[in-house]
Amino acid sequence: MRQKRNHLAGLAAEESVLRRYTAAGYALLARRFRGLRGEIDLVLGRSGEVVFVEVKKSRSFDSALARLGAAQIGRIFDTAAEFLGTQPLGQLTDRRFDVALVDASGEIQVMENALWQ
Repeated sequence: MRQKRNHLAGLAAEESVLRRYTAAGYALLARRFRGLRGEIDLVLGRSGEVVFVEVKKSRSFDSALARLGAAQIGRIFDTAAEFLGTQPLGQLTDRRFDVALVDASGEIQVMENALWQ
């Protein structure tokens, strides 16, 4: 029961983050894009730039951020490279890696360019 509740809370957090980005003019390119090594929660685009967003939900922003480890970051980069392979400019596509943190009250904190290679 707890796993299902956590899963649904994660989906709701993703939806809230997506609404925030679309309100800022971003278009959804992929949701839960799955590559060979991992998954990226949201892939968005605006003005030729692709933004990969990892959404983390927890009781607080600090505990949400603590749930993002080095191995997961590596998988995000690998999966992003796969996605970029589907784009006209490939690996030359302008890109950004954001982390969106959602706390227990549903507040969102977006960290733009939080990850880099």
